[in-house]
Formats: sequence, C-alpha cells, structure tokens
Amino acid sequence: MNETLAIVIYVVIALAVVGSVAALLVRTRRTPKGMYPTTRDANDPVTGSGAHAAGTDVLDAPPAQTDVVVPDDLRDLDAAAAPAPEAPALETPDPVQGRLARLRARLAKSNNALGKALLALLASDKIDEDVWDEIEETLLLADLGTEPTMELVDALRERVKISGSRDPEEVHRMLREELIKLVDPTMDRSLATARHADKPAVVMVVGVNGVGKTTTVGKLARVLVAEDKDVLLGAADTFRAAAAEQLATWGQRVGVPTVKSDVDGADPASVAFEAVKAGIDGEVDVVLIDTAGRLQNKVGLMDELGKVKRVIEKQAEVDEVLLVLDATTGQNGLMQAKVFSEVVNITGIVLTKLDGTAKGGIVVAIQRTLGVPVKLIGLGEGADDLAPFEAEGFVDALLS
Repeated sequence: MNETLAIVIYVVIALAVVGSVAALLVRTRRTPKGMYPTTRDANDPVTGSGAHAAGTDVLDAPPAQTDVVVPDDLRDLDAAAAPAPEAPALETPDPVQGRLARLRARLAKSNNALGKALLALLASDKIDEDVWDEIEETLLLADLGTEPTMELVDALRERVKISGSRDPEEVHRMLREELIKLVDPTMDRSLATARHADKPAVVMVVGVNGVGKTTTVGKLARVLVAEDKDVLLGAADTFRAAAAEQLATWGQRVGVPTVKSDVDGADPASVAFEAVKAGIDGEVDVVLIDTAGRLQNKVGLMDELGKVKRVIEKQAEVDEVLLVLDATTGQNGLMQAKVFSEVVNITGIVLTKLDGTAKGGIVVAIQRTLGVPVKLIGLGEGADDLAPFEAEGFVDALLS
C-alpha cells in the first residue's frame, strides 16, 4: 500500500515537472523570422505565397521604393512642396512728355495767386504808385526775393509807361515775357545721367528729412526707366527707420535693384561705395544715391555728406548732386539750400509740393541764391508726379 502511494506521488511530481517545462517552452517560442505575428490587415501588402498568403504574410523583401523623396531635414519640406509665389508685375512709368502736360494743367488749376493778382493790378484803369506798391508786395509775398522783385517792377514800369496800354492781352504778354526772363530759360536743366565709357553716371540726392527726399529718388528712378535707362539705387540714408525698405519698394515696382545695409545706422559712405561698385560691376547706366537728411550721432550732417561724396569719387565721378526742397517752406528752403551748397556743390534743385499751397516765386529766389537751376518739379503724391522743369511752361501755368 505504501509502495503504491509512493508511485502515485512520483508520477504526479513527474507530470507537474513536465507540464511546467512545456509551458515555459510555449511562452518563449519566437515568431519565425519574416512572419506577421497577427492576422494580416486588409491594407498590408501580400508578398508571400501559399499558406502565408491566406492568413499571415512573410516579409520576403523590403517595400518597393516610391516616387516621394523625404529629405533628411524636414524644415524646408513645406517650402519645397508649396508653389513659388509669382513675381509681382512690373509697372510701366508714364512717358516724360505726358507728365509735363499733366503737371502744367494741374498747376494752372491750382490756387496760385501770383499771376492772377499781377494781371488784375496791371489791368487797372489807373496805375499809380499805390498800385505799384501792391504789385511789389504781391511779389514779395510770393517769395520772389527782394532783388528779383525790384527788377520785375522796374521792367514793368518802363514797359507800361512806353506802351500806355491797359489791354488785358497786352498786359498778359508783357508780364509773361518779364517773368520768363526772371525764371531764366537759358539755364541748362538737363540731367547728367548719360553713362560714361566704362562707368555709370552717379547722382547724389540730398536734403533734410521731411522734404520727400527718398520718395523723390524713387520717382526719379521711374523717370529714368521711362527713358530706357538701366538704374541702380543706393540706400545710404541709414539713420532713418525703414528708409532703405521704402527705397527698395520703389525700385521693385519698376524692376530696379537696391543696394542697402541690413544694419540700422550703418556707415552711409560704405553703402554708397558698395552701390557704386555694384553699378560698375553690373554696367548700369545710372546709380542714384539716397543720402541721410538727419544723423543720430555726433557727426555733423554736412561732414557726413562730404565724406559720402569723397568715398564715391574713389571709384567714379559724381555727375549730379540734386538738392530736394519743399516748395512750401519758402525762405526756410533758401537757408537749407545755402548750407548744402557749401558742402557738396549742388548742381540742381528738385522742388516738391509745388502746388497751390506753394509760392511760385521760390523758383526764382532759389536759382538766384545758388546760381543753379531748378531741374525737376513735383506737384502731387502720385508715383509719376515728377517731371523736368520748363521755364516757359511754368510761367504759362502761373498766368493761366
């Protein structure tokens, strides 16, 4: 009995040991290489055959290559996938001759009092000393200047005395002729923008902040583009916030490149130097340099402008130095003109805002003060509201 019990116990123990070993083997069996551990999903590729194709699948080979190439650096993936933005369409500047006619018409319609007041006074039934005093006062209020005023009054006195006429047409003719003499049509108002044999023409544009200097540079670029010239801009006004971006925007509208610094307050002379260098390398016709109108350091503005001009001249001659003046500032503009002319040898004047609020006599006063001509005028805010100045057209507009 005891022997039987012992045998049963041994059998039970043996079975328990065998069962434990079998369970351990089952748990540690690995899935054969190349087999899915579970039933294949509907979207899994079938690359095997036979029994594997029915339920599980053998991965006999790596997946086939596709046409999509994923770069190692995914940062530019969106940029690469997105279509390149279309370049904005370039604007076509108005022809210069069309501008002249439009500006003359606008000036004639403006509220200029000079010509109308003089015509009314000279056509009076009786021209006595009181009338001549009024004529003199009208001319002085128009910022004509003391010396030109005396010249015009004396000339008109003599002609009225000789002719004795009060006919409006005759008076108009006399006044027109004398005003044209004062504006002086003999002055050379052409812009020196013709390319040299191996270098571009260089034009510096100067003036204090607030007169529309950078805008004038942009508009002048349009004038030159309308004349089929290849232009490059230099943003040397590095002390005014966003001046470089403003100038670059003007250039982009007509396909003109701009050389500028990405650092606010950069050396203006350095930017001007690089712009002229780029113009020489690119074989452009004209390089326009926009200069600072105000500095934020201890260096004087005039000293800085002189430095810019000297640095430019290490590579190319400065053909034009245009001074931009706000025509509405009157005598203040004259003071600015004197200071600038002492430093950078002004060759021409650009008068902006020469509309109904301006005093037309400033044209004569500035030319007499500096001995240089008004070469360009602007009458509005439009992109093409800048045109060459014509003495006869200007006087005709005043007397219209």
